[in-house]
Amino acid sequence: MKIVGLTGGIGSGKTTVAKMFSELGVPTYIADDEAKALINRSKVIKRKLINLFGDQAYLGNTYNKTFIAQAIFNDKSLLKAMNSIVHPKVASHFIKWKEKQQSDYVLKESAILFEHGGDKDCDFTILVTAPEAVRIQRVVDRDQRSKDQVQAIINNQLPDAVKIKKASFVIENTDMEATKNQVFKVHKKLIKASKVS
Repeated sequence: MKIVGLTGGIGSGKTTVAKMFSELGVPTYIADDEAKALINRSKVIKRKLINLFGDQAYLGNTYNKTFIAQAIFNDKSLLKAMNSIVHPKVASHFIKWKEKQQSDYVLKESAILFEHGGDKDCDFTILVTAPEAVRIQRVVDRDQRSKDQVQAIINNQLPDAVKIKKASFVIENTDMEATKNQVFKVHKKLIKASKVS
């Protein structure tokens, strides 16, 4: 069974595209959602994050997202340390999940697929893109953030120009119908590629 990585910068619409693949019957693993679940569920992760950030990392048994986000936003070393705690757990959880699936290929959606070398574990990768102005407006509307806040996040992410060179497929997500058509074409190609090898 092939592993297909799906990624895209903030506001590109990778979650929307992931849903389109899911509706075509493709088992879809949303790494960010699973990471959030594991952060709240895993005693090992909880203990390590409290060691790293202090008791404020959790409010009772609930992960203190606002506190951690503020702590890591301007501190790359803290972000790196946190990723080294969470990412291996997500990776092993994905492997267990994949073993239960019955399909030509599975989709693994991850915001930081290329940034952390996750693409090396994939047979193919899909990058979802959209013009920067569109991405900023989507996030402003969705998260009630300022344009400057969204721009700062985009500036922290790997540029699309770099990711396009690494991706097996690129899906431009500006018009819903056009995106659906692209998803269907890529899906057919992936099924064909899965049966060949």
